[in-house]
Amino acid sequence: MSKAGGPSLGEPCAMEFFIISMLNGLSYGLLLFMLSSGLTLIFSMMGVLNFAHASFYMVGAYVGYSVASLVGFWPGLVLAPLVVGALGAAFERLALRRVHKFGHVPELLITFGLSYILLELVQLIWGRTAVEFRPPAILQGPMLTLVHHSVDGLSWIWGAAPAALCAAADASVRVVCSPFPATRGFMMLVALLMLVMIWLMLTRTRVGLVIQAALTHPDTVEALGHNVPRVFMLVFGAGAALAGLAGVIGGSTFVTEPAMAATVGSVIFVVVVVGGLGSLSGAFLASVLIGVIQTFAVAFDYSLVHLAQQLGLELSEGLKNNSVIKLTLSQVAPILPYLFLVLILIFRPKGLLGTREG
Repeated sequence: MSKAGGPSLGEPCAMEFFIISMLNGLSYGLLLFMLSSGLTLIFSMMGVLNFAHASFYMVGAYVGYSVASLVGFWPGLVLAPLVVGALGAAFERLALRRVHKFGHVPELLITFGLSYILLELVQLIWGRTAVEFRPPAILQGPMLTLVHHSVDGLSWIWGAAPAALCAAADASVRVVCSPFPATRGFMMLVALLMLVMIWLMLTRTRVGLVIQAALTHPDTVEALGHNVPRVFMLVFGAGAALAGLAGVIGGSTFVTEPAMAATVGSVIFVVVVVGGLGSLSGAFLASVLIGVIQTFAVAFDYSLVHLAQQLGLELSEGLKNNSVIKLTLSQVAPILPYLFLVLILIFRPKGLLGTREG
């Protein structure tokens, strides 16, 4: 057990709130990165904005659920991305490649159509209601628990805190235990491993060099004996597989339902544009920023009226009753990523770490 606070009740409460909110924000942001990394990979290598990317995420969750129901979670974690990757590669080979020569608009339309087809197929096969996709026993429960003791301060322990530790023996002593789920910790670990593996593949392997060269100098790459269409097919399949992997983890952590694609679909495009089109490091930075900002916005349930009162400012009765002024941060949290997107497009159209104009 590690101590991280003093005996004061107010300060450890604030520290506990900050740590839990930051961990939740980072885990959500890293889930967004797991999704946006595949989309960024496809765009940076092929120049295609895949509107069906969130649908591959949904399919990965449902395939992982079906496999986990038969043979367990861990085989599902491996097999579902492979199935989704094969589906993505087949789509590129049989459909996307045929419209590639006509430009970006047909590419966008065909991926947009695929998203609707996948949604209808999922509803036909698994139904319209949510399914119970439970994580394995090792991930059920907390990864760590923050223990706030009004006398001993703030501390943390790995795993679940004993019930005796969270129950104060003295009525004058206050003890609050705040667990952080193991599923979110596992999500963060997988996302960081994914970042390292993609970066190493693209910068340290021959395959990565061929992939990058195929986008800018396809004729030269083909003259060297490489099959450029096959490279693009494998890249699209790999991007879809990354979305499928995110689907297995996200579906078992949150909820597996047909609406899950729509829930994150628009946000991951915001992440890709804010980070910079085609920039993997930009997607990582934007994912973390958006995840943390949204999480803290939901946690801070304050309105401008409340903030003015805290600062000692006097507002007129008209302002106090204004519906816009009375909105809390948690109510406007869903629009914050899009507000962030508008500001980025105004002041830095290339994105945070991008090199191309949006």
